[in-house]
Amino acid sequence: MNSTPFTGTAGVIGLGAMGAGMAQSLRRAGHAPHVHDIRADVAQAFAAQGGTACASPATLGAACDVVVSVVVNAAQTEAVLFGEDGCAATMKPGSVFVMCSTVDPNWSVALEARLAAKGILYIDAPISGGAAKAASGQMTMMTAGRPEAYAAAGPLLDAMAAKVYRLGDKAGAGSKVKIINQLLAGVHIAAAAEAMALGLREGVDPAALYEVITHSAGNSWMFENRMAHVLAGDYTPLSAVDIFVKDLGLVLDVARASKFPLPLSSTAHQMFMQASTAGFAREDDSAVIKIFPGIELPAKP
Repeated sequence: MNSTPFTGTAGVIGLGAMGAGMAQSLRRAGHAPHVHDIRADVAQAFAAQGGTACASPATLGAACDVVVSVVVNAAQTEAVLFGEDGCAATMKPGSVFVMCSTVDPNWSVALEARLAAKGILYIDAPISGGAAKAASGQMTMMTAGRPEAYAAAGPLLDAMAAKVYRLGDKAGAGSKVKIINQLLAGVHIAAAAEAMALGLREGVDPAALYEVITHSAGNSWMFENRMAHVLAGDYTPLSAVDIFVKDLGLVLDVARASKFPLPLSSTAHQMFMQASTAGFAREDDSAVIKIFPGIELPAKP
């Protein structure tokens, strides 16, 4: 926790499922964040309740002492920073860029150096917890950065997350811990789907199976959360299949570089790849259950 209050201007780029909640948490903590989203109407709707909508990352960067980026991946982060109307060209020396995407740790390390060359501080800060926890300020941040970056941005991190883990004094450790979390999350979703699929194949009542497993040793947070989507027949994407195609791909890329075997991660990645190519790429990640043959899934009421 930081004892010194934040008195500067905060900005949030990306008002998706997580970013919108994080911006709300900042507003609830007494800040009036500048916001930008490629959907201008979304940013304007947020600002109508307090804050300022910015037309571009560059405009936001010029106005803010701390910029929190909550976009999907490294490519989008590159665009936010260095693309046309990117904020790296307008951020003031000594300002802080907080990167919340799940990315290759080596890319994050390199980004810290690129921003340092411009006098911009950097915090490697992937996030976890889902949209509801982001909106209530109860999510987790896995962070790494220089002490002076924490000194400037720490109070904002504490306003957005219940748990802010400081994992190192330079970029990389936050992203490494996040992809390990994603390894477990992806494998758990795949295993949960396999278990529910077997139950359906064997004629077990899915609601009864869910009730028993969620009160037994075989339960996981992912089984409890994602198989509820399957029971409801609702595959509205809170976290899409393609997110785990990407994230488990990052896990395997990191492991491949040091020739480290990850047999469960490899299998789970193939399951999500199969679901994606079967047409479920943008459905909720629980739709990985749809790759199993010969089962009848619960229908949406």
